[in-house]
Amino acid sequence: MDFYLVLKYLFLGIFQGFTEPIPISSSGHLALAQHFLGIDDPSLTFEILVNTASLFAVLIIYREDIWRLVVNGLGYFKHKTPETKRDFHFIVYLIIGTIPAGVIGVLFGDVIEENLSKVITVGITLIITGFALWAIRNFKGGKNDGDLNIKDALIIGAAQAVALIPGISRSGATIVAAMARGMKAETALRFSFLLYIPVSLGVMVFGISDLMEAKNLSEMAIPYTVAFLASLVASYFSLKWFMNIMAKGNLKYFAIYCFIVGTLVIIFA
Repeated sequence: MDFYLVLKYLFLGIFQGFTEPIPISSSGHLALAQHFLGIDDPSLTFEILVNTASLFAVLIIYREDIWRLVVNGLGYFKHKTPETKRDFHFIVYLIIGTIPAGVIGVLFGDVIEENLSKVITVGITLIITGFALWAIRNFKGGKNDGDLNIKDALIIGAAQAVALIPGISRSGATIVAAMARGMKAETALRFSFLLYIPVSLGVMVFGISDLMEAKNLSEMAIPYTVAFLASLVASYFSLKWFMNIMAKGNLKYFAIYCFIVGTLVIIFA
């Protein structure tokens, strides 16, 4: 086994895992890492694995919310209490919010990948992400889980669809949209990452055939396993850290970071 190959995938796993939850675009940063460090483009199998690892981290952190939503969502059909109604509607809004990215991804995913994955594009979209984060840095909404509506779900879902463009952060776009719609930071964060679950599951399901057909799967078993575990651990701690940042209202630092990195990319790309 090539030690440097394992080391490369360890780095990529940590890099993807750390950048996935925070609003700086994991896809954009992976593209930059591959460009400036001369790392070959990882296969689709790699992307599926690290995406699944990040999904597991989100499931672990939000396990109590997920369990409550499942229990109350199903319980709504038997006992229509304020709690079951709130959580049932929340599930419906998550489903509605998933539709835009699902439709755009299926219809135009390949076009976006082929035409908008250039490094210069990532630099520009990082700056756009920075402006969006800066715009809502002082927003303090009042909406809780039970105050959401269909319009909120559609707007946040549309923001998630825009984030299919490399360099536009998925978490950043959805949190910006949620807070612009008047959600509390905690509600915006929870809706954003629970919205990540069905999209990530879709990527995993659609990618199973590619994973099974990968010709070099056996020889890449160790590097892929290392990348998966690295991404899982990095995603977990990164999301925990980001939750603390959101609670303190320090999104402006991510905006400044996006401005700096985006500008440097445009200059040196």
